[in-house]
Formats: sequence, structure tokens, C-alpha cells
Amino acid sequence: MTAAESTHTWVPAPDGPLVRGTVILLPGRGEHGGVYERFGRRLALDAYVVHALDSSADDELGAVSYAVGELVADAAPGVPVVLAGSDTGALQALALILAELGGVKVDGLLLVGLPDSDTDIPAPPSDEDEAAWDHELAARTSCPTHRARLSADVDFGRGSLSDPVPSHLAAVLSGPRLEDVAVPVLLLHGGADSVAAVDIARGVAARLPHAELAVTTDGRHDVLNDIMHRTVAAEVVQWLERLRGGPELAPLISVESRQNLALAR
Repeated sequence: MTAAESTHTWVPAPDGPLVRGTVILLPGRGEHGGVYERFGRRLALDAYVVHALDSSADDELGAVSYAVGELVADAAPGVPVVLAGSDTGALQALALILAELGGVKVDGLLLVGLPDSDTDIPAPPSDEDEAAWDHELAARTSCPTHRARLSADVDFGRGSLSDPVPSHLAAVLSGPRLEDVAVPVLLLHGGADSVAAVDIARGVAARLPHAELAVTTDGRHDVLNDIMHRTVAAEVVQWLERLRGGPELAPLISVESRQNLALAR
């Protein structure tokens, strides 16, 4: 299966600015690439191409690497290419970089809602299907628009969030090679994530040589599709803009606080 056959893509308007970069996104448990339409459209408005694959946690890493490699090869020259992932997709993205399968080379990593082998949603309060689904929705997102979309999505894998994280993916976080990741990494995590504790992301960020961690206040697990999705997308765009200047991620703007301005008077 080629990347083109299993990928959802959002591109800037043809009469708009030149492409500023490419983001390739791997979804998490139960998801498919189409659930990231809102995120893809938002970044496309800022002249970034977004590809979201229909991959799953059970896919062979080699097959995912091949699909990602095709998209990397087709990216616009001279602009950053970022590999992103949410939930188990974030583990896959990290595993691909560490394994260096197929020669996939990217300029940065975006890791969202990192889980580990011990993380899943608490048991639902009832065995009834709707009660269990409401419980999963509450763990995933507090955004009513996204909840409605997931509830109407016949291709969404309900109940998958409680599936165990595959051991070969969970092992990535405890392996000895996190310190070898040479590219800049932005980690995003919900501050109230009941699926994967934010301390997982903090621990990984501490081991990565070039990492930044952004935590959303009271955020749930599906950070890119949570109630603060606009703020999160803006944070991603700002990070991408800094990445365009090189791996040092030099600041592009300096904000002086009201308190400091008052003291200067």
C-alpha cells in the first residue's frame, strides 16, 4: 500500500504563499488520518502541507516507514519536514527516527499525548455501550465539536483507547537511545490527561537533547483535537516557523511583560 492510497492531505491555496514546510502525522489508537482535518486545514492556512496517514499501532514499522519515506521524498525542497504522531502514532514516529528504517530523514519531531505500556483509560462506569463511549469521549477531548464528529464517524475504532500499547512501541521510551535523537522535538500533552500522565512526556523531554514540552491547562488526551485546538495549532505553527531558521530554534519574537514595562518607566 502506497502513502497516496492511505493518506489525507491538506495543502495551501494554489494562489497563496509558497509552501513553508511539511508535516506528516501518524494517528493514535482508534483514529484514522481524517480525524485531523481541522488541524490540517489550520496549518494549510499558514502555508504548511499536512499529510495524515491511515496507519495503526499494529502496522509493521517497515510499512509505515515506506509510506512516510514516499511523502518525505515528495516534499517541497528547501523547507522543513516534520514527522508527527499522536498517542501510539507518537511512539511510531519516535521509533522510526531511532530505527532509521528506509533512510527516513526529517528535520523535526512533533510528539502528542505520549503513552506507555501502563497507560489506558480507567474502566468505564458501566458495561453499556453508550456509557462506555461517553467515558472514552471524556478521556479523549472536551471539545463538543470533535466529540460530535467522533460519535458520527463510522470508521472510528470505538473502545480502542483501552487497547494495550504494543510492547515494541512502549519499549522505545525506556530504551537507551533517546539521547541519540538529534533533531528538535516539540512534545504536546494535556495537563489533565487521564490516559497518559503528563510525567511521561516530562521524562522523555528531559532525555531528548533538543526538546520543548508544551502542556495545555486541563487538556485531555487528544491534544490536537481538544477544546484548545486553536491555541495548540498556533503553538505548533510558531515552533515550525522557528524550525525554518535552523535546528537551534532561535526566538523570532521577544515579549516584554507589563510588569517589566512598568518598572522601566
